[in-house]
Amino acid sequence: MFVPISDKNPLTSIPYQFVTVALIAVNVAVYFLAEQIVGSQAVGMALVPNELLTEGLWGPVVHGEPFDGLGVPERGTLITYMFMHADIFHLAGNMLFLWVFGDNIEDAMGHTRFLIFYLLCGVLAGLMHVYMSPESASVPLIGASGAVAGCVAAYLMLHPKVQLWVLVMRVIPFQIAAFWALGAWILMQFAMVLIPQGGPVAWWAHVGGLLAGVVLIIVMKRNDVPLFDRGLETSA
Repeated sequence: MFVPISDKNPLTSIPYQFVTVALIAVNVAVYFLAEQIVGSQAVGMALVPNELLTEGLWGPVVHGEPFDGLGVPERGTLITYMFMHADIFHLAGNMLFLWVFGDNIEDAMGHTRFLIFYLLCGVLAGLMHVYMSPESASVPLIGASGAVAGCVAAYLMLHPKVQLWVLVMRVIPFQIAAFWALGAWILMQFAMVLIPQGGPVAWWAHVGGLLAGVVLIIVMKRNDVPLFDRGLETSA
């Protein structure tokens, strides 16, 4: 639908988005480490609903599952899965969204809270995927899309009036208010879960991340940060 490029939304409370940049760096490093060094064993960092439900969140670690290449406990894959990506395009898309939207959420929360927020969105997105696909044992879940979806939802809750530069159809530059661009993206995620399909995209994880972002931004933002751009007179 669109690719975000930048926003007109300067930082007001923090000098620099250190956590956002660190998360991007870790994702990139893990991708190339998994690609070049770990290889096929990296699938052990993926989230597999059937294996997580077999082991349980608090039960004893079960070894010998089909995707246990690195021996990561299944509960641990709720964190590790969000740092794995299928290919460079999967990685680049998620990191671009995180770069454009993550800094202002970090600004609204502070560094530590934003890191917790990001990880919680990813965990809750993974749990939503597990809940909706409990028998899935053949296609491991990987990618930061759930955590990034939480960032998109939080950004929309904070800054619906801010102008975004996006690429429409991935080639045409266009400026539009966040309300319309992100609102359309969010509606598409909900629409896709209603369409029966067997593709590789875990749409329910996106929805889980979105719902987590809506709730968590309310309770984790600083008290002096308004929602919905209250007090902002222009959309610039």
